Amino acid sequence: MKNNILIIEDDKSISKLLSFQLQSEGFETECAYDGQSAINYISKNSYACIILDLMLPLVNGFEILKITRYKLEIKTPIIIASAKNDDSDIISALELGADDYLTKPFSPKVLSAKVKAALRLLDRKVDSQELKTIKDNGIFIDTSKRTCLIDDLPIILTATEFNLLALLIENPEKVYSREKLITKIKGSDYPVTERAIDVQIVALRKKLKHYGSRIKTVWGVGYKYLGAQN
Repeated sequence: MKNNILIIEDDKSISKLLSFQLQSEGFETECAYDGQSAINYISKNSYACIILDLMLPLVNGFEILKITRYKLEIKTPIIIASAKNDDSDIISALELGADDYLTKPFSPKVLSAKVKAALRLLDRKVDSQELKTIKDNGIFIDTSKRTCLIDDLPIILTATEFNLLALLIENPEKVYSREKLITKIKGSDYPVTERAIDVQIVALRKKLKHYGSRIKTVWGVGYKYLGAQN
């Protein structure tokens, strides 16, 4: 269901508050109060977006991320909503496949805005993205299927990682500032930080293995991709 949001939160008062806010803006919501229930919901149903707490009973949020992205291979946008505010936790969540991260306490309206921005991004992909394949060295990207192969082996990328790679590899040697990357892949209205872009680049390099070094840091500016001729 296009507007069905899964809220994974063990605090029922917070879950109820988020549900109320999202429902008031036209979304349908389902709630899971522990990690095992969340995995059951995700494996059996399709959602437009998933809101995920990290500190959950039975199965923690990090494990849910791993299962969702790497076992179930589900690419649904995932927004973390957690009291964990250490850089290490935020980086780990983003590297495991989260698309965004909110630290508690936060405004339900801000969370709703992030959900809507994530859905607008998906709509833009479907409506305006030219369907094509991109190949460079051993990297192969199919934008219609939103898949990526490295030396003929599939890898799992988050929506943000996929968009970053497609943009950079299609424009070799072009230097993009972090601000420009945010605008290009998320839209100028999307509340994402330059630090988040850095984290996504680090995660993307790891997934690209020996090709990851082709994404170069241009100090004081941003990033560029070295084409096959280099």
